[in-house]
Amino acid sequence: MTTKLDKVLYTAEAHTVGGRDGAGKSSDGAVDVKLSSPGSGKPGTNPEQLFAVGYAACFIGAMKAVGPKINVKVPDDVSIDSSVALGPTNGGAAYGVSVKLAITLPGLDDAQKKLLVDTAHQVCPYSNATRGNIDVELAIA
Repeated sequence: MTTKLDKVLYTAEAHTVGGRDGAGKSSDGAVDVKLSSPGSGKPGTNPEQLFAVGYAACFIGAMKAVGPKINVKVPDDVSIDSSVALGPTNGGAAYGVSVKLAITLPGLDDAQKKLLVDTAHQVCPYSNATRGNIDVELAIA
């Protein structure tokens, strides 16, 4: 499934060298990271950590976008503990990732939490990009 954008609102640009043991920098300089392979013990971050932060931030943004439309106020102290697992697939022929978002929404009742999370999951760009491609678990605290 391909998603065609009706309109481009923003384009992120970055330059990366060296892969998992290299470095990456956004075109505006806001992101400038040294990369290292998971478990290598070398300084730097890895793509899975960046994806975990990005997906969580995007999902909170989606909740804030849909909250007013469904009459649910997103708590100021909303938080997500995200994890991105990396491992072999297809009998070791390829690699894949899976995601878990543990979402904390203080002050909301269970019905509000579920409505907010389910609705945000339908509009979040990361959720739409991963839907049907990887396992995504949404755990509501």
